[in-house]
Amino acid sequence: MKSKFNLGLFILTAMIWGIVVGALMGKNAALFAPLGQLFMKLILMLVAPLIAMSIIAGAASLGGTKSAGKVGISCFIYYLVTTFIAVLIGLLLGNLFHIGAGIDTTHIQQVFSSEMAEGGLTPGFWETILSFIPDNPVQALVAGNILQIIFFSLFFGFGLAAMPQKQKEPILSMLEAGNAALIWMIQKVMWTAPIGVFGLMADAVGTFGYDILSLLLKFLFVYTAAMLIQTFGVYSLLIKLLSNTSPVRFITKIYEAQIVALSTSSSLVTLPATFQACEEKLEVSHETASFVLPLGATINMDGTAIYNAMTAIFFAQIFGIPLGLPEYAAITLTSTIGAIGQAGVPGPTLLVIAVLQSAHIPITGLPLIFGADRLFDMMRTAVNITGDASCAVIVDHLAFNNRKQSANKG
Repeated sequence: MKSKFNLGLFILTAMIWGIVVGALMGKNAALFAPLGQLFMKLILMLVAPLIAMSIIAGAASLGGTKSAGKVGISCFIYYLVTTFIAVLIGLLLGNLFHIGAGIDTTHIQQVFSSEMAEGGLTPGFWETILSFIPDNPVQALVAGNILQIIFFSLFFGFGLAAMPQKQKEPILSMLEAGNAALIWMIQKVMWTAPIGVFGLMADAVGTFGYDILSLLLKFLFVYTAAMLIQTFGVYSLLIKLLSNTSPVRFITKIYEAQIVALSTSSSLVTLPATFQACEEKLEVSHETASFVLPLGATINMDGTAIYNAMTAIFFAQIFGIPLGLPEYAAITLTSTIGAIGQAGVPGPTLLVIAVLQSAHIPITGLPLIFGADRLFDMMRTAVNITGDASCAVIVDHLAFNNRKQSANKG
């Protein structure tokens, strides 16, 4: 936790220095641009293998839902639906408030790479659906086709979940070891983030002045509004409709866990506080909490899903890239399903890259938002654990009613 905080402080400091240098040097600050490009290439190198290993392991772990019966199925459906809603909120607000509009795109290539979508006609609905399925999974991995990697990884992970424990254990151990090695690599690469953020911020501010900073603040404000809608709108409504707990009681009992999430930016670190809030204050049974909350800390990332969707809209608007149905479908699918691969990944970087790549949006501007990532991370973690707790309350209520009805029949 201390290391992560220090890194966040270094990145924020680098962002400030980049702004100062860019303002002083003007367009001459472009000489620092390769620093940002170097950092992005290091991160991009690790995206495909980490996404594949994480999603396979995450999907395989869902095998426990079969043994948990209706509780597990209800839990997984709830997480999937709320994450999908979160993505839609991110897309809607991002487009409604035009969070990335306002920069003269005729000079955008002075700062960013010309990496854009491939030419050709926009594919139709069935072409988009068929493009999710790889002809050759190995080729998809080599080419970095994120949607095809996610599809095959999910399918393979569910196949592992259906296998006997003794047969799948060696494969899972290998995946966990590979995932741990990749996370170690990412942790080392992330220490180059301050250098990359400094280079790109100096270059961006030198070229566009303070317009880029106003866009970042606009993004942050709209994102905060989306977090409030998900927390006090979506979760409160579902609590009211699907449980006997009032939304006001739920929010007042979960706020301490939310504070822990804001301060640690980690769903896993917050897990003990979430357990305490659910079991002691919201009276969720230990049987339900012990299943729902750890699973949610692993795969339920509604706050992250909103962030990914809005980031895609942000950079699509900055680059002037029109998004059609295939692109929105790709963003929605990658943001929703990709949450399964978030466990253990430090920060949002890799899945954000996957979401952008799936819609053919350039990734080279990402360091622009890294300086404020600590603020984004705090809020999305608080939303993530609130979603976990709401699921525990609802699933436990439904399970309790079923047990009560069964007892009455008996």
